[in-house]
Amino acid sequence: GEDEEAGEKTDTFQDSFDLENREFTTTGRNKYFILEPGYQLVLEGKEGEHTVKLEVTVLSETKEIAGIQTRVMEERETVDGKLVEISRNFFAICKQTKSVFYFGEEVDIYKDGKVVAHEGAWIHGKNKARAGMMMPGEPILGARYYQEVAPKQAMDRAEIVNLSTTLRTPAGEFKGCLKVHEENPLDNEKEFKIHAPGIGLIQDEDLLLVKYGFVNK
Repeated sequence: GEDEEAGEKTDTFQDSFDLENREFTTTGRNKYFILEPGYQLVLEGKEGEHTVKLEVTVLSETKEIAGIQTRVMEERETVDGKLVEISRNFFAICKQTKSVFYFGEEVDIYKDGKVVAHEGAWIHGKNKARAGMMMPGEPILGARYYQEVAPKQAMDRAEIVNLSTTLRTPAGEFKGCLKVHEENPLDNEKEFKIHAPGIGLIQDEDLLLVKYGFVNK
């Protein structure tokens, strides 16, 4: 309403993205996100005594969701060399703005080599879930947006807190990086990620980029 105080407005996160008026493509990139088949990022780090490795690979595969073609990006996580999770994330990039939108994910959680759960899975257009924005084409300091709009399933949201971070990783030193605070209001988990221009994700909490580039996938 009109009587809302201006101060309250800044607490809101954008959750509607006018999808029906956008044109999408399954291949492309913006400054901080590469959606091109074969592109892979590998991050590694220690969580306590354990070595965690995350491989993020853009597959040659696409998936149609509610009439929109999306690109499949696979995330494979291992702890001490044992597979703990594979998720297949569905992205498309807006032709007009180069913003990357997130249309859902399939999640397989593993224990002792077997799939035991699918926690966090959701798909745009099912159970009131709607696509969120994964990476704006033109990131603005202080911008706040939902990455997933799947009530009771996945409601991750992000705030851009820095546009000029410098970070040294095993894969090199990167300047002009984007720092994002992410939070999950469903369980109050908070984390931060850093994305480098022309590369993509280079830090995810305790994990740092160890290699990146195109692989045959």
